[in-house]
Amino acid sequence: QVQLVESGGGFVQAGGSLRLSCATSEHTFSNYVMGWFRQAPGKEREFVSLISYDDTTTYYADSVKGRFAISRDSAKNTVYLQMNSLKPEDTAVYYCAAASGTATMEWEYDYWGQGTQVTVSS
Repeated sequence: QVQLVESGGGFVQAGGSLRLSCATSEHTFSNYVMGWFRQAPGKEREFVSLISYDDTTTYYADSVKGRFAISRDSAKNTVYLQMNSLKPEDTAVYYCAAASGTATMEWEYDYWGQGTQVTVSS
């Protein structure tokens, strides 16, 4: 059973930073593309970023490009999303997900974490 456990969400003022973590098993970490999605109140879940299992590929939504950075720590089987220059519109529940291939669509991801709330005040 694949488990993805997010942490690191919280409350921050605009312009601040947060780092989200997603811990998983070694098997998942080594064989799946890891992605981050987010869902704001009243909106559909949207793609944020992904990183390939071999670290060769990263990809970002235009809305976060230049502000967010995705990375992996193989020693901890953990994927991170460093979020800088946060804006109120970044407020959402952030989800970690795993896919068998490079994917930006929600339906392409096989496994999901429970989500972590990020709230950015103006």
